[in-house]
Amino acid sequence: MASRQPEAGGKRKRLIRCGMTRRGLDPMRKSKNATNSPILIDIIMDIPFFAALDSHELAVVARHMNYYEIAAGQVLFKEGEPGDSVCFVVQGALDVYKEASHSGNPVRIATVTKNRSIGEMAVIDEYTRSATVSARTDSSIVSLTKSGFNAILKENPKVGAVILKKIATLVSMNLRRTSAQLADFINALPIT
Repeated sequence: MASRQPEAGGKRKRLIRCGMTRRGLDPMRKSKNATNSPILIDIIMDIPFFAALDSHELAVVARHMNYYEIAAGQVLFKEGEPGDSVCFVVQGALDVYKEASHSGNPVRIATVTKNRSIGEMAVIDEYTRSATVSARTDSSIVSLTKSGFNAILKENPKVGAVILKKIATLVSMNLRRTSAQLADFINALPIT
């Protein structure tokens, strides 16, 4: 997978200001828009994942989220790296790549677009990232780290439970879709 480097000066500086590094998300650098800003609340209000939350509950979540802008070609995270955040696409598109076991070459397995999430399990388990994700187009995301999720659970257990249920639903849907795709693939194999 060829990764285009952001041009010198413009986008790279903006990425670093918004918490991005060459390797992806830098969880220690928070966007200036991310501290309970009405803008961030408006952003997450439009994401269906958070539809069950009222304005007070959205404010609780917003305090623990970060906003990032990502240039086309920028790698968000790599397969095998430790994961600690779930990301929601606000604008743009992210490509998901899985390393092929027989060749080691990356194979695009999905494209994640506006209002969809990626990396849900990272706030739940201790495993590494299962795929590489890079921006197909200039994109923006909001992310919730594992520590942010745990803080929400302590601050407002009801909101934490809603988020946990949504994550479980997403994981279940992904497993069902993957099972159906695997069945279709096996069915298409020649019988010997």
